[in-house]
Amino acid sequence: MTDLLDPVRKAAAASPERASRTPAARTARRKALLHWIAVHSLGIAAALFFVLPFVFVVLTSLMSDQQALTRDLTPNTWEWGNYERVFNTPGFLTWWRNTLLYAGLGTVLTVVSSIPVAYALAKFRFRGRKLSLMLVISMMMLPPQVVIIPMYLFWAKQMDLSGTLWPLIIPMAFGDAFSIFLLRQFLLTIPNEYLDAAKVDGCGEFRTLMKVVLPMAKPGIAAIALFQFFAAWNDYFGPQIYASENPAAWTLSYGLESFKGAHHTDWNLTMAATVLVMAPVIAVFFFAQKAFVEGVTLTGVKG
Repeated sequence: MTDLLDPVRKAAAASPERASRTPAARTARRKALLHWIAVHSLGIAAALFFVLPFVFVVLTSLMSDQQALTRDLTPNTWEWGNYERVFNTPGFLTWWRNTLLYAGLGTVLTVVSSIPVAYALAKFRFRGRKLSLMLVISMMMLPPQVVIIPMYLFWAKQMDLSGTLWPLIIPMAFGDAFSIFLLRQFLLTIPNEYLDAAKVDGCGEFRTLMKVVLPMAKPGIAAIALFQFFAAWNDYFGPQIYASENPAAWTLSYGLESFKGAHHTDWNLTMAATVLVMAPVIAVFFFAQKAFVEGVTLTGVKG
């Protein structure tokens, strides 16, 4: 009886292998392979689209003065001294210091001032709450160029702060509409049960915010901090309006335009200065990308 059942068992064991050799199975595998190639090809093409310009800038920054004007794509000699020449340019370190002050202090002020407002809009129930949220959203839709004239007259004529970066830094202490809205959306994802439990244990609103909400809202806070830091670091319009008359108050974004005008034929030095301006932003995003992506993806889960 066992001998009679052995061929049947062998046939049953071989049936999956035979099924995988059918034309339908081969077609399915072929489609899966083509789909994998198509998806990854698009990803590679998109990555090259963004990476190749940066690679070109880096390679050009390491060329000599003469080779930078040619069609060569790679340096014949690696001129690392170009970065030292850029650093030794008068005013470049001052631009760095001003940019760090503007971006760093502005980011801290924006985060500190936006957290209480976002917390109130997300967790408090008060009359005019929806109207307040609509005002925040309307401020997001308002271009800064619309109010630049009255703001300039106030800071330059009334406060006498023209030629400094303080007209750009001080308003950040009063919150930012985009940061408030983004953080408010993230705080909506925090269950109210955690807040109720903290209040049962005797915590007031401030202590609940500091001990419960903030530790859970770290991804959202990191997201708004990075957005604000990038915006301040790359800001060209603001320094041009308020600090253009005082070279000692220039930032990297505005000073780079002056550097380009002074070295319009030295493309290697211009590219080296560009790399030095971009490097901190790339480094910050590289180390904080996990918190940044988490903060953005979890925002807007609730309405």
